[in-house]
Amino acid sequence: MTTTWRHLPAPAREIAAAATEAVVAARERDAGAYEPAVERLTAADRAGLVLGGVVRLLLEETHPDGLDGDDVRLVLERCVRSTAPWRPDVDPHVLLVLLASSLGVYDPGDDDAPPDPAAIARHAPLLVADLLAATGRPLADYLAAAFAEVARTELHD
Repeated sequence: MTTTWRHLPAPAREIAAAATEAVVAARERDAGAYEPAVERLTAADRAGLVLGGVVRLLLEETHPDGLDGDDVRLVLERCVRSTAPWRPDVDPHVLLVLLASSLGVYDPGDDDAPPDPAAIARHAPLLVADLLAATGRPLADYLAAAFAEVARTELHD
């Protein structure tokens, strides 16, 4: 991890470190490095919230005019196709839940099989890595923005 997160509380530093490791492993298609990073993400409280924020920010940047159903389908298909050769267990439903959740349009009560936190942790870095490829910016920028949004939300709640 090239960015230090010393200014963050310990739980947030753990999310940042684990997310960075998982996304780097996903970009490099390194299953050996991916599994331990995902296990760390699964154990980190609120990792899904932060990664959901990263996904939303990436979607906003890569689709500045908004997303429609075709855009969501293309993002989902691209991620599944690029991931399946090295992660044959990739689940399009979990990726769709990640996309819909990040956009605020997912209701787990309407889902017959909502993914558990471990499934979210296994899939979020795959989606982030795929979306990052389109921006050319480092993950650290999006993590910092997502942490700032979480902090703002907590301050106002």
